[in-house]
Amino acid sequence: MKENYDIIESGMLERYLLGELSKDEVIEIEAALSRDSSLRAQLDQLEQDLETMAIENALTPPENVKQAVFRELQMNSDEKIIKIKPLKPVRTYTAIAASIAALFMLSSFWLYQKMNGIQEDLRVVKEQNNLLLEEKDNLQKDIEATNKWLSAVNSAETEKLIMKGNDLLPEATAISYVNHSEKTVILNASGLPELPADKDYQLWADVEGEMIDMGVIPKKSEMIVMTYIEDAESLNITIEPAGGNDHPTVSNLISFVSI
Repeated sequence: MKENYDIIESGMLERYLLGELSKDEVIEIEAALSRDSSLRAQLDQLEQDLETMAIENALTPPENVKQAVFRELQMNSDEKIIKIKPLKPVRTYTAIAASIAALFMLSSFWLYQKMNGIQEDLRVVKEQNNLLLEEKDNLQKDIEATNKWLSAVNSAETEKLIMKGNDLLPEATAISYVNHSEKTVILNASGLPELPADKDYQLWADVEGEMIDMGVIPKKSEMIVMTYIEDAESLNITIEPAGGNDHPTVSNLISFVSI
């Protein structure tokens, strides 16, 4: 039979409260408690300390989490959840354990909701990051295109041709950059007035009196690569039906420049 000192020092009282002792050890402890009031007082104090610790360290989640847990239990159970009163009084340590278990369940559910919220935030951040990367790539492409245009128009072999509007559209202005060595034509169309949706500007090359299509000038575009035509004597801009025409509408000629 263990002495009271051995019972206290070995931690058997704590293990007794937590239900970790064997059946024989429980009988031995309860016999010692019935013989020694000081040991009983030690057990009562230990019970009170555990209860205080459980209450002080309890994590109380929001009320909506508690309600959500009960709803979840109700939905996943074939039987209704009914609150009942215990028929017999239970030991304090059992109530503590039950309280801790309930708080742990509520806290876990609360943390689960928080984790879902964090995952959603991470998803949004990832989408925003992808958009930023896409914008960065587009900006890089714009920079590369701009450098390409600058290199082309500033070349010593590039001829700069100013195309001013005639009486039909005097406010119109365009600039053509023609490089016969590279066989390229770049058109700056930012000075052309906006047209209705059913009309487009079209560029033509005059070769020995024949007008050859160099391409439709896209709306709301500035620097455009047009088709290079050999032996062109002049460049001409007309207003055509949307999508362009297979032959120029001479009455709608708004600008030309000799090469």
